[in-house]
Amino acid sequence: MRWLIVVACWTTMSGAAWAGAQKYEDLTASVRAGLHKEVSDKAVPFLAFETVDEARIWLTAMSNKLERRIPDRHIREELLVTVHYEAKRAGLDPQLVLGLIQVESNFRKHALSTAGARGYMQVMPFWLNVANNNSDNLFNLRTNLRYGCWILRRYLDIERGDYFRALGRYNGSLGRAEYPNAVVRAWISNWKYPVQAAGVTAAGAITAR
Repeated sequence: MRWLIVVACWTTMSGAAWAGAQKYEDLTASVRAGLHKEVSDKAVPFLAFETVDEARIWLTAMSNKLERRIPDRHIREELLVTVHYEAKRAGLDPQLVLGLIQVESNFRKHALSTAGARGYMQVMPFWLNVANNNSDNLFNLRTNLRYGCWILRRYLDIERGDYFRALGRYNGSLGRAEYPNAVVRAWISNWKYPVQAAGVTAAGAITAR
């Protein structure tokens, strides 16, 4: 497998994991249908920047930061491209998602919490039933990130953009400061990167084959 770069355009470390457990909430049929649609996406993940050089610079910078945790370059780059793609699809800052993964699983693909949360973003298995996709494997890279990003996006919408409360919901610790503060600290200290304004149309990309 090798990485391909396609030009596109936008218009507009350390420590143990803090894995928690999202709480089950009864969701409307339309929300369930939305989740099913989102997690069924089969498009190839890509990085989208104004230029190929910008895409390469971001990937190199993030890969260097992640090297100590994931020595294999191919695995690192596949994770980073997928994080970027799934975060952007959900309207999230990829750097925030990297901070959340650091805190939730410390970048361990097969992390399993005592509550049963799984994978990089520590997604609870009940979400498979919510999405009517019980055969999905939450230890699969793309599947885990798709679910995790959708869940965080939904919590942000519920909390009207309040990151503190949305992150608390994500971890099952709503109202407590430790987890949201840890994610924001990881986001700012380890993964902060200049990003362009969101709300754009697709164009340049690094994709996997």
